Amino acid sequence: MSKLRILYVASEINPFLQITEVADYVRKLPQAMQERGMEIRILVPRFGLINERKNRLHEVVRLSGINISVGDDEKPLIIKVASIPSAKLQVYFIDNEDYFHRKSVFLDKDNNFFDDNDERAIFFCKGVLETVKKLGWAPDVVHCNDWMTALIPLYLKTTYKNDPMFKDTKCVFTVYNNAFNYKFEDGILDKAKAMDVSDEALAHLRSADFEGFIKIGCAYADAVVKADDDFSESLNRIFDELPERKLELVEEDENFTDTYYNLYNELAG
Repeated sequence: MSKLRILYVASEINPFLQITEVADYVRKLPQAMQERGMEIRILVPRFGLINERKNRLHEVVRLSGINISVGDDEKPLIIKVASIPSAKLQVYFIDNEDYFHRKSVFLDKDNNFFDDNDERAIFFCKGVLETVKKLGWAPDVVHCNDWMTALIPLYLKTTYKNDPMFKDTKCVFTVYNNAFNYKFEDGILDKAKAMDVSDEALAHLRSADFEGFIKIGCAYADAVVKADDDFSESLNRIFDELPERKLELVEEDENFTDTYYNLYNELAG
């Protein structure tokens, strides 16, 4: 039997960057699955806080050079790579000068939420899928983590549903309690558009806020995971309204890796 291929997508991963518990989660889980014989790839943004020299990032020229559309704009995609030596895991970094070279993640020096964080998320989600295509590596399962990855389940079910690289791919979306209060501008739907993506498909995003991203990720994923017991009332409500594709996990659970191993195998059929 061929190895199951799992793609992990997140906004952060140890040891390169940690701002929330996502970084630890995405560091431990891929290694655990690799040790069980699965083939792993990891994609994250190359935020400006990541020290390229210290972490030995280098550009992958054969993967770079695509332009990604965000509304009417086209932005060049740069791909970098580094490894986690202790785990023999490779991490690919999505980079773009306009979006990721500032020396902070989602907030400026005055603690204000960047008003283009929606564009950064859209660029990242589209860039991830185009990078995987260029890699020529067809994932059995794409595991998306937190709000910044929430459009990937939608794109997999629309734009990429007939693409040979993704036609059998299943998607897991893990929700974290990392809410923000910012509301994006009305143009968010136009920015998120892609081939075969209708206004109706993007309906959840009309609220232009954190909950909109979470709802759209939940709506299109094949399985939704609650990574935290301490959810806000509104997040719990979103989760409770989901059909039977939901899974409640607490990382300290001794069956944590078993549960994921079984979930991936079940989804991949």
